[in-house]
Amino acid sequence: MLKEFEALEANLRQSFRILAETRPRADIAELDGVSIASLGASFQMFNAAFLNRHVPTSEDMEDRLNRARRLFLARGLPWAFWICEDWLARPVRRALVGACERFALRPAAEMPGMVADSLRDPARFSLRGRAAPGLEMRRAEAPRVMQDFRSIGSVCFHVPPAWFNEVFDDSMPSRDFTCWVGYRGDTPVTTAATVVSDGVIGLYNVATAPDARGKGYAEAATRHAIASASRESGLTRVILQSTAQGERLYKRLGFREVSRVVVFNSLPGPAYDQ
Repeated sequence: MLKEFEALEANLRQSFRILAETRPRADIAELDGVSIASLGASFQMFNAAFLNRHVPTSEDMEDRLNRARRLFLARGLPWAFWICEDWLARPVRRALVGACERFALRPAAEMPGMVADSLRDPARFSLRGRAAPGLEMRRAEAPRVMQDFRSIGSVCFHVPPAWFNEVFDDSMPSRDFTCWVGYRGDTPVTTAATVVSDGVIGLYNVATAPDARGKGYAEAATRHAIASASRESGLTRVILQSTAQGERLYKRLGFREVSRVVVFNSLPGPAYDQ
């Protein structure tokens, strides 16, 4: 059975593999100690390398960095290394920033990796889950709904629209990355997405339009997306990587931190806090 951080990290990697599948410039590969899930995209955060097992020494870490860099240099692509800190021995963790800098990788994001065995009943701690009357959740199966998903995500995650459109294109309904948009009347106000793998439901892309915040929409979208994935999969355990803005909500819902995910980019530019 996978440890909690392993299930979290494996689901994160799977989410990138799903996004990369069938794209013409994609690379999905298992190297020695490194997994590659690259879309071949303009946005370097989605040309990704991941650790896939424990790293005992700094020399081993540098070997893995070098393997990943060689692949992306050969492709002529900017790239990112997504690292779950629990894969790292403590001395490796302390030396990680310096090691990455030697490979021209800059710190881009640090997110708590969180797990909930099930969501708390909103009646036990808050009325927010009931404070979004009239919110209609639509699965992003039509191009217009998918465009609304992209529009909210681009604004909330501070990513250029062209880059976000490239990652979350109109092929998404055929993938196992289920996207949702919440509407207040005809106005899209919130999004959420799920990926089911490795015995857990991964929650991604929870976002609310800036002028619609503070009304309980993010919680409503989160609960709806998870409930749908749970009905379809029979699973209840949920994992996510939180933004600073979302961490308070997730703790109220019953999530607890089990690891941290740090991201290093080969180029300066926007991060991507899911």
